[in-house]
Amino acid sequence: MGDYPILVMITSTRNPKIQWIKALQTRSRRRKEDGVFVVEGVRLAEEALRSGWQIELGLVSPADDERLQRLIAALQERQIPLEEVSPTVLQAVSDTKAPQEILLVVKHQNLPLPQKLSFVLVVDSLRDPGNLGTILRSAAAAAVDAVLIPPGSVDLTSPKVVRAAMGAHFRLPLVRLNWDEIAQVCRKHRLTVFLADAQGKVAYDQADFRRPFLLIIGGEAEGASPPARSLAHQRVFIPMPGKMESLNAAVSAAILLFEAVRQRNH
Repeated sequence: MGDYPILVMITSTRNPKIQWIKALQTRSRRRKEDGVFVVEGVRLAEEALRSGWQIELGLVSPADDERLQRLIAALQERQIPLEEVSPTVLQAVSDTKAPQEILLVVKHQNLPLPQKLSFVLVVDSLRDPGNLGTILRSAAAAAVDAVLIPPGSVDLTSPKVVRAAMGAHFRLPLVRLNWDEIAQVCRKHRLTVFLADAQGKVAYDQADFRRPFLLIIGGEAEGASPPARSLAHQRVFIPMPGKMESLNAAVSAAILLFEAVRQRNH
């Protein structure tokens, strides 16, 4: 652990810091009250460090890994509180079956909406955390301006969302707005609203994504909500020659977002 002053390894899951992190992993309300969320693993921890966001606490389990040691040294240089814990304790506090060697508690920041918007995503009633996280990852890769989240979706700081998003939380403005506020954003920035809909009338590669637009991806079970449908100017669909009823929401989002990227790069 380098020069960081650690008096003793934590080996008890009853330790107050361990109990706090366990509560953060399982309780959305606790994360919201404390304004923090948890990231696990070297890659996400590196993203958190690069972001410059405040890191409240780190747990590290001994491991002979050069990349991990470099990360620990960087955290120590930033004077971030670190605790060495036994593998058993890290397993107890982890949200995964095979925990990695590091876990960080990060202070949540709300990145502001850009002054100009032309490529916006709305996730409507997404209740599967893996799907939501994967969509955020695709949105970050496609360089969308912002992701708007109306009421009804799973908590953005859920461990499974954070893990699947692979650092998107640190890169994208993720803004919770109600539908009236989303409509105001559309009017202010003159956004054409596209709704992904298997029953739509316009094939996704025929839609014009070169102009400023907002894309709505509906939930896995019920699809788009009534407010989303009322806001849409066009409903776009993805042709499926295999005659499947629908695609996974995260797959649909990736296809549509990167069609927009393709059009905007030509």
